[in-house]
Parts: sequence; structure tokens; C-alpha cells
Amino acid sequence: MIVALTGSLSLREAGRIVVETGGVGYELFIPLSTYYRLPGTGVSVELEVRQLVREGAVTLYGFATAAEKQAFDLLTRVQHVGPKLALAVLSVMSPEELMAAIVHGDIHRIDAVPGVGRKVAERVVRELSDKVHELKLAAPEPGAAPSDGRAQVLDEAVSALVNLGYKQAEAKFAVDSLDASAAPEGVETIIRRSLAVLFGEK
Repeated sequence: MIVALTGSLSLREAGRIVVETGGVGYELFIPLSTYYRLPGTGVSVELEVRQLVREGAVTLYGFATAAEKQAFDLLTRVQHVGPKLALAVLSVMSPEELMAAIVHGDIHRIDAVPGVGRKVAERVVRELSDKVHELKLAAPEPGAAPSDGRAQVLDEAVSALVNLGYKQAEAKFAVDSLDASAAPEGVETIIRRSLAVLFGEK
């Protein structure tokens, strides 16, 4: 079973990458949190990997940190939470935020993830409330904003929201509604703040 992978990043897309090592290209599906930590193509990367075999198909899921992988494993143990939905949760919430939501019974915070729904959010809290101690969390890594300006940062945030299932117009409205100080915070923070706007939070 593949549990980690080191090689050259040959393809980098939101939600999907290809890592080449030993003359073989491995396709991995990733959360947006991992995507924004990755370097450009042609650069060596080292990822935590979860290999799943379902209905005869072998699929690899990649993570920038061990905590993300552990959170993915916990989420996929919940009934009706498959790998795709687990990646969606980790694209919006860090493992630390997920743990806090479960510990405090914050169903609304989990329900805010596109595609989850209240019933699944309730199930996540109920089934994982006594298991979150399994998350061995390190100090969170600060998100880095792209170096070539606010416009590109905000464009990436809009693209990420579209990948999460929002329409282009509503994603752009949410991102544009943020104040001018948002860009230096990094794309991940902008996404979370935009989701709060989309859900009518303050």
C-alpha cells in the first residue's frame, strides 16, 4: 500500500495532481488546502498518501500534512461520507477547525461546506465526538499569498469557490465583497471568509 510519495510535480490542478517518480506518474486527488501549499510543476514534492480500493479501482489521495490525512481517514469512517465529500470538507476547514467544530458540536460550521447537508453534519459530530483525539495536530502552517498581486489572489479564490460548486457570479460577488485588506491573508483565508458571506455570516 502506498502511504507516502516523493517525486516531481508534473501536473497541478485544483483537486488533482500528478507526481512522477521512478518513471511512473501517479494521479492523486487532493483538497484545496494541499493544492495551495504545492510548488509549481517540475519541483520535487513530498506528500502523505491514502490509497483506497473500491469496486476494483485503486485511487490515491494526497495531503500536504499528516493531520490532513488523519482528518480524511476520520471523515471517511462516517456513514455517507465518501472520499470526495471528505476532500470537500478539508478544502474549507483545516483539521484544527474540524476538530473544534466536532468538540463544540458546531453542526452549522460543518453544514456550511457545500455538499454536506445538516444530516451528514450531525452524523459527523455524533460519530466523531469520541474520536477527534486521534488527530495529532502540529502548529498550523500560515497560508502564503501569491506574490504577483491582489487581483491574482482573488481570482484564485473565485476559481476555488467555483470548484466547490458555486456559480461564477455568486463566487465573484462573495470575494469582491471582502475589504481590500483580504488579499495579504492568503487564498485559504479568503475562501473561508467568502463562504461566510455566502452563508450570511458575519
